[in-house]
Amino acid sequence: MLETNERSAIFMCTRFYVEPASYQSLIARAQRIQLANDIMVKLGKPLTMCGEMRPTDVAAVLAPNKDGNVSVFPMLWGFSHEATDAPVVNCRLETVSQKEMWKDSWFRRRCVIPCSWYFEWEHFRSPDGKRSKVGDKYLIQPKDSYTTMLAGLYRIEERRGLQVPVFSVLTRDATEELRAIHDRMPVILRREDVAAWVRPDGNPQEISQRALTEMCFEKTG
Repeated sequence: MLETNERSAIFMCTRFYVEPASYQSLIARAQRIQLANDIMVKLGKPLTMCGEMRPTDVAAVLAPNKDGNVSVFPMLWGFSHEATDAPVVNCRLETVSQKEMWKDSWFRRRCVIPCSWYFEWEHFRSPDGKRSKVGDKYLIQPKDSYTTMLAGLYRIEERRGLQVPVFSVLTRDATEELRAIHDRMPVILRREDVAAWVRPDGNPQEISQRALTEMCFEKTG
């Protein structure tokens, strides 16, 4: 069974946006991989990999190749779990190293999802502490940056007889500035930490402690 904090991760409203012009080269490399064509043909998934990205979409994701170096791969957003039909699109940094669902990927299979920014919706809590209302949608990205490097985990799952890489985005407690919008935020890496994060012999705990926290945000439609 999914535990309470894992259930809440399923329903976190985070989506992200990939600006086509900024990531054209990366997307083209992912689209040329035979696996991308297999995903399109066997799973019926479009290979756009840009615009507003939603759970179960195919994204261009950075992960280690057979030599342990950074390469790009097409991946589906969301782990599957027998306790739910919904994709598990987020995992919590605070418990990821202990949870059976995540710990193997935490130590061995880390990835980075490059994007332009992420979206979040205001969440208002009722007096009993449960989320009861969703408010305005916000565009959020690191200050002084046009790239957002989301830290993630991945694994291989079988979908309709095809071995497919799937990813989930790591989340952490939101900074005080963002807490008025949502109490969680993605773990966003510094560009200089991307290669170390992806390498199987990297130290994810140490790298995640250097994650970016200064964000700029604005309401969006």
